Amino acid sequence: MKEKVVLAFSGGLDTSYCAKYLSDEKGLEVHSAIVNTGGFSPEELKEIEAKAFRLGVSSHKTLDVTLDYYQQCLKYLIFGNILKNNTYPLSVSSERVFQAIAIAKYAREINATHIAHGSTGAGNDQVRFDLAFHILCPEVQIITPIRDMKLSREAEIEFLKSKGVVADWTKSAYSINKGLWGTSVGGKETLTSNQTLPSQAFPSQPTKEEEEILTLDFEKGEVKGVNGKNFENPVDAIREIEKLASAYAIGRDMHVGDTIIGIKGRVGFEAAAPLIIIKAHHLLEKHVLTKWQLYWKEQLANWYGMFVHESQFLEPVMRNIEKFLDDSQEYVTGKVIVKLLPYRFETIGIESEHDLMNAKFAKYGEENMAFSGDDVKGFTKILANQMKIFYTINK
Repeated sequence: MKEKVVLAFSGGLDTSYCAKYLSDEKGLEVHSAIVNTGGFSPEELKEIEAKAFRLGVSSHKTLDVTLDYYQQCLKYLIFGNILKNNTYPLSVSSERVFQAIAIAKYAREINATHIAHGSTGAGNDQVRFDLAFHILCPEVQIITPIRDMKLSREAEIEFLKSKGVVADWTKSAYSINKGLWGTSVGGKETLTSNQTLPSQAFPSQPTKEEEEILTLDFEKGEVKGVNGKNFENPVDAIREIEKLASAYAIGRDMHVGDTIIGIKGRVGFEAAAPLIIIKAHHLLEKHVLTKWQLYWKEQLANWYGMFVHESQFLEPVMRNIEKFLDDSQEYVTGKVIVKLLPYRFETIGIESEHDLMNAKFAKYGEENMAFSGDDVKGFTKILANQMKIFYTINK
C-alpha cells in the first residue's frame, strides 16, 4: 500500500512538477486538490482537473470554500475597514489561509500521511500553508520539493520533459492571482522600488467613460443591495460591484509591505469591489458610530488585519476581536452613494435612520439646539484646567 499525499494543486509549473515528483520519485499516491475561494470559473476548475489527471494523480478534488471565506474572514475585513498599510485589502493573504485550512481538513478526511505544496522559500505562502498544517494536522508530514531543492524553472521543465509531460511553460511577463477579494499582479516592475506596472498588466481595462452612480445598501455592516437590487448572498453582491466597477478599471494600486519572513515586498493589485465596499462602509460608520466606537474599531481592526496577513488567523484572540466587530455593526445600516469614474471612484454621501448627524441637535458651524453659549464657556474652562495648571507651574 502506497502512502497518500494531498497536493495543493493549481495546475502551474511548480505544482505540476510536484505531482510527477511525488509519484515517480517518492513513490506516493498523489491526491491533488484545488481550493476555490471565489477566484475560479467552472471552466477553469475543469481544465485544472484535466491537467491533474494528465499528470497521473490518483484523484482530484475541488474544495469550494467561498462562502466560508466570506463569512469567517472577508466580512470582518469589511467590518474593520481593513487596508494593509492603508492601501491593500489583503486579497491574497486572506484567501491563502482558507486554502491551507481546507487542504488540511481534506488530508485528515482521506487519511493522508503527507501534504505537499509548491511554495518557494522566498515568499509568505510557505509560512501560511505550513502553519495551518502544523496546527490542524500535526501528524501529517509536509513535503515542499520546490523550496527544499531550490529548483529553478528550467530544472522543473527539464524534469517534466523527461517524464513525457509536454506543455507550454512559457512564463508570462506578469503573474496574475485572481480572487474574490482582488487580483494581485506581479512583474519585473514590482521587483523594483521606482517603477510601476504598465496599464496593460492589469486584467481589467476601461470600457466606460461616462460617470455612473452606484448605490450600496448595508444591513448591519454587510452589503445586501446594489443599485436597488437585493442579494441574499453577500458574495453575489461583491461580484456585482466588481462587474460594474471593473468597467472603469477602478481599484489599481501598488502595495509595499513587510513580509512574514522579514523582507520588504511589493506587489500590484486590482481590487475594485473591496476598495469601494470598504470606503463606503467606513463612510457609513462615520455617520452612525460614536467617536470612541470608531477609535477602538480602528485599533483592533489594524491588529486583526496584521494577524490575517501574518498567518495568525487561527490565534484565539482573533475570535475575540470578531465578536467585538460583530457587535459594533448593530446600527451600520443604510444606503451609501458612490460615483464611478475612469480609474477612480468618489463616495458621495449616505442615507440612514441611524445617522448621528441629526439636525434636531445641531448644524455644524451654523446653529445648535443642544447647549447654550454659557454651557460652552464653562465646559471650555474645565477642559483647559489640566493644561493651565501645567503651564502655570512650568512657565
